[in-house]
Amino acid sequence: MTKRHDSDEPVTVLETSDPALLAIAKSLLEEAGIGFFAKGEAIQDLFGAGRLGGFNPITGPVEVQVSADDAAEAGSVLLELRRQADHE
Repeated sequence: MTKRHDSDEPVTVLETSDPALLAIAKSLLEEAGIGFFAKGEAIQDLFGAGRLGGFNPITGPVEVQVSADDAAEAGSVLLELRRQADHE
């Protein structure tokens, strides 16, 4: 999922609709000193029914994004979580 980027655009290193995986990912990135943004996290409960089983069908999964410079390291830190998220 991690792709090489030569720009200042953020890179998505994890997509998940599981709040537990999201919390673990945030903790691992913070521990590694990698800055991140959880795109879509704040909007999950904005529409009507909110989250259904951790997923809002209107907004889709939360995307954990990092700078292009940190993408490779973040990908390594989150490797096992990405495997779990792929099986959601």
